[in-house]
Amino acid sequence: MATTAQTSARYLELDAVRGFAVMGILAMNIIMMALPGGSYFNPLAYGYESLVDGAAWLFNFVFVDSKMRGLFSILFGASAALVIERAAASGQSPARVHYARMLWLLVFGMIHFYFIWEGDILALYAQCGLVLFFFRNLSIPSLRKWAIGLFSAQFLLFGLFSAMFFLFQGMADSGTADAEQLQALAEINADFGNTPEDANTDLQLYKGGYAEIVSHRTGELAVVPFIAAFNAGLETLGLMLIGMALYKSGMLTGQWEMARYRRWAVRCFAIAIPPLIAIAWLQYALGFSGVSVFASSLVLSMPFDVIMAIGWAALLIIWIKSNPDSTLIRRVACVGRAAFTNYLGTSIVMTLVFYGYGLNLYGEINRAALYLFVFAMWALMLLWSQPWLMRFRYGPLEWLWRSLARGKVQRLSLG
Repeated sequence: MATTAQTSARYLELDAVRGFAVMGILAMNIIMMALPGGSYFNPLAYGYESLVDGAAWLFNFVFVDSKMRGLFSILFGASAALVIERAAASGQSPARVHYARMLWLLVFGMIHFYFIWEGDILALYAQCGLVLFFFRNLSIPSLRKWAIGLFSAQFLLFGLFSAMFFLFQGMADSGTADAEQLQALAEINADFGNTPEDANTDLQLYKGGYAEIVSHRTGELAVVPFIAAFNAGLETLGLMLIGMALYKSGMLTGQWEMARYRRWAVRCFAIAIPPLIAIAWLQYALGFSGVSVFASSLVLSMPFDVIMAIGWAALLIIWIKSNPDSTLIRRVACVGRAAFTNYLGTSIVMTLVFYGYGLNLYGEINRAALYLFVFAMWALMLLWSQPWLMRFRYGPLEWLWRSLARGKVQRLSLG
């Protein structure tokens, strides 16, 4: 193992990669925040006005979508390993520290989902985190084997669903599908297809009032945070285990030689990019049908999304190690130190911009133009995070989370 004995020092590489990941998460989430229907996965569902929008979708599919979530999940696993390690080194109970953090994270995730934005990932992380602790002492090879096993299980599970949906589609085309099969296809098309009626339903809801939106989340969507653990739990836990392994190897803390980072970055991108472009073309060739988008986004692309997430980590650490005194990198690292606040703060700002109880821009902006809002939010993250952390030990929500998890108000000011 290549981890150090440090118990309190911060790792610039870990913080900066986390900052990049939380910024990248917004480049994924902005579509779901601002556009209705299946537009998150399907460019034809809504917000497609020109080839520029198609190019924005293609870039997002190949380089961003699932890759930034994967990177964020990897960083979560690494951070969990670091917290557990430091708790043990300081004489605290690692189990008590870890589980207190996860249980309060679940509370934050539920608040986020029901009262701010339903694209929450914190509840999923908390649920996976409850299991993650049992892997803390495994060797790097064992962590890698478990991760591959979890990825394989997720791939096979969703692969079976995908094969079933293709079968149903063929039966529907030939007129032999029964009512249940047609209903399953309708649900897949609602989530992944190009269905104007579902887009209109979303427009009516999210251009409405706050009370109606919360009622929808606490009613019809009430179990979604727990269903998400079934839908994405295996892959997410696998990514967290990869994060633990990469932390233990020293990769995420900048301890590798530069040549090794270069090899990993080149190999990961070289392996992942060509298949992802081919999968994007497959969706286009099949007319972005709901079934093809489901298969492409949740099955075929999954192994390459994981590989590219690791490639992003290697590439970013090359940038960080090559420019350790960069003002921009220092600011990105501060974004990473306050990643919890920045993640939830982004949801608050963007829902106020797009939803009916705010500026009511939901469904009004095409896909490519939405990235102007992303750039503006990135600028806000970079502007506030560093000045705050020059005066305070933690971001606001990091301080609250830490205080609740430890059952004691933590010192916030640096003075």
